Amino acid sequence: MTKFLTNHLNEIIYSIILLIILIIIRTIIVITVKKIGKKSGTTEARAGLIGRYLTVILVLVALLIEAFILGVEPEQVSLVFSSVFAVIGVGLFAIWSILSNVTSGFIMFFSFPYRVGDKIRIHDKDYPVEAIIEDIRAFQIHLREDNGDLVTYPNNLLLQKAVTLLQKDALDDSSIL
Repeated sequence: MTKFLTNHLNEIIYSIILLIILIIIRTIIVITVKKIGKKSGTTEARAGLIGRYLTVILVLVALLIEAFILGVEPEQVSLVFSSVFAVIGVGLFAIWSILSNVTSGFIMFFSFPYRVGDKIRIHDKDYPVEAIIEDIRAFQIHLREDNGDLVTYPNNLLLQKAVTLLQKDALDDSSIL
């Protein structure tokens, strides 16, 4: 056991340093995402979801760095990643709509001009919607129409349609309720 530790001391030290850096960066990311979420008025659950997405990306980068720390050759890493991405690419092509909604939800978290409680009109020629935003989720947005119906609208379509803000924070207006 001591022979193993002495032979691989540098790799162990570098791995511990990488783990510490990973924890620090993740903490900074989570705090930053929560601050952005509070500033933009999104729910804490939504900020947590975005934080998890970014943590997964960070872990994948850390695994790549760890492979180099342990002495894996770049050719071997590129072979593994190209094979994995080919399989993932075929799978994601089959579910591109879901991936599109998740990506749109990610974009909406950082730059969507409307908040929960705002009354909006979506200018869709097939199904126009005029409703209050109840929740913004990873795949869809929940809208409550004046008659009480709940409409779930896909995030990717919402970014493609013209949207008009009718009333800011309509949930707090007693005339709506």
